Amino acid sequence: MLEGEPGLLVVLSGPSGSGKDTVLGELCKTADDLKLSVSLTSRAKRAGEEDGTHYHFVSRECFEGKLRTGGILEYTQYNGNYYGTPKAPVDEWLAQGKTVILEIEVEGAAHIRAIYPDCVSVFLLPPSLEVLTQRLLRRKSESADEIARRTGIAKREIARAGSYDYVILNDVLDCAVSGLHAIIRAERQRACRRSNLINEVLKSC
Repeated sequence: MLEGEPGLLVVLSGPSGSGKDTVLGELCKTADDLKLSVSLTSRAKRAGEEDGTHYHFVSRECFEGKLRTGGILEYTQYNGNYYGTPKAPVDEWLAQGKTVILEIEVEGAAHIRAIYPDCVSVFLLPPSLEVLTQRLLRRKSESADEIARRTGIAKREIARAGSYDYVILNDVLDCAVSGLHAIIRAERQRACRRSNLINEVLKSC
């Protein structure tokens, strides 16, 4: 990467059980210069969770303060707790020319795309709703009612996949990871992001 080149913001969405965390975990093993945004939440830390890895855990007052001062790019509330994307690290990494990935649900993704119109949006698609349901069942962390609710949400989210720049089928993990990696590599080579490189070559003539 040439010094001074702009960063790349990638928005990754997909229904619960589509494998977003797994794909990103594998991608980070093979791709350099990636930054994964860690969300803020006002909920209490659960056993086994680490601050700064799973979430940045803050008080409700702190979260609301960041909302008032424009420090949150997008947010939602679930079970009385806030969840949101902090703005400062995203802008800092982009200014440094990094590739920044936001793993985010479809409503938040639409908001991010309005703020950063040059971002690249990717939707991770499960092979079928049946496979998605089986993946949720294997977690053994949700009740039957919760799984049914998540499946209903998944249908609505998948219906909006066509509004994204790219759709990746997560059937074979290695293929999904290599597909996302290929998108990032290609997007970084777009002419609109390579003006510094073009100018450097022209200077050498």
